[in-house]
Amino acid sequence: MREVCVIGGNRYFGKRLIARLMATGDRVTVINRGSSAPPPGTVHLVADRNDERSLESALGSRTFDVVVDQVCYTPRQAAIARRVFAGRTRRYLMTSTVEVYEYEDSPALVREDALDPRTVAVDLDLPWDDPQFLDSNYGEGKRQAEAVLAADPAFPYAAVRVAHVLGGDDDFTGRLAHYAERMRTGEPIAVPAVNHPATYIHVAEIADFLAWAAGADFGGPVNAASHGPLTTEELCAAVAVHMPGGTAVFREVEVGEVSPFSFARAYAMDNSRAERLGFTFGDAREWLHRAVAETLGRETGMEVGRKN
Repeated sequence: MREVCVIGGNRYFGKRLIARLMATGDRVTVINRGSSAPPPGTVHLVADRNDERSLESALGSRTFDVVVDQVCYTPRQAAIARRVFAGRTRRYLMTSTVEVYEYEDSPALVREDALDPRTVAVDLDLPWDDPQFLDSNYGEGKRQAEAVLAADPAFPYAAVRVAHVLGGDDDFTGRLAHYAERMRTGEPIAVPAVNHPATYIHVAEIADFLAWAAGADFGGPVNAASHGPLTTEELCAAVAVHMPGGTAVFREVEVGEVSPFSFARAYAMDNSRAERLGFTFGDAREWLHRAVAETLGRETGMEVGRKN
């Protein structure tokens, strides 16, 4: 029986990850602030991961085979985790994001070596506690968090750079609903003048990947994405199946806000490192319609628009 600690993980693919770990016989400890109960059968520790003393007090003398950090968004959080879990875990797995590549613009699929976290400057004095700042600097926060863990590592670590996640009836992002609502009302969908495809992964597949990675021994960054980048048009075509009479009308914008899942830069991820390590990804086009059906259901367009 492995001792696994999951920081966060009470919703979406985090709860699916916990279910997979428990199904294989792992003893899972979940750390959160107590706002929601973790899945039954886990050990629940209440602590604010931003408060070093709170985290240390909650952990007591516990040690783990692996820690999976689902909610590390800033270099400050990574620095606290580095100090607190040094000597407490044999392996540390941080859930990162494709958004660390947001400054890339590559016609080829982007590999992990496009961003070496050891070269990323860390600024702990930025207003990371400001939700608005953090929201607008999501990719930068993840880059700097990776950099903290990569600098003279306190424990073996890996950073899973997760593609955009789709699927599940508990998708809380509202991104697919954005398309559904515009198709229902006829409002144009704003996209960049040059709109690039992106890489995606199904909610069940990323849970599978994280569970697999928790038991692996590789280190450093690794991309997690299904095969086959998808375009905004392909996503909208899948949504349109659930919108009787609805069609997607696109409006190109040179400057200004665009719709979710539309990208002015090309940074779709290369997943070959993970596959060389032993994980096999599916094809996004094979699960896309199932993912949209899970999220939007078989409701009418008006019901989808209200419910989401």
